[in-house]
Amino acid sequence: MEHPFIHNLEDMTLEQLGSKVSELHKKLAIAHRMGNSYLCDQIRMALNSYNNKYQQKMKTLTAPKSGEADSFNDKIDIS
Repeated sequence: MEHPFIHNLEDMTLEQLGSKVSELHKKLAIAHRMGNSYLCDQIRMALNSYNNKYQQKMKTLTAPKSGEADSFNDKIDIS
């Protein structure tokens, strides 16, 4: 489930998203040590939002462009 109050993730770069995820993991560890389950749930929802956007941006960067998918078929012969 995504956090309802997190918006405008489109404008963030991969580096910004990665640093935010790292920061939220640290905060989650602190909230877990304190025993605050409500805060842990909120941080997990925020992490889910940032992780989903990070994965989406990574997928668009690594997706083959038109014509690239077949460009390696004649390069490797595994038979």
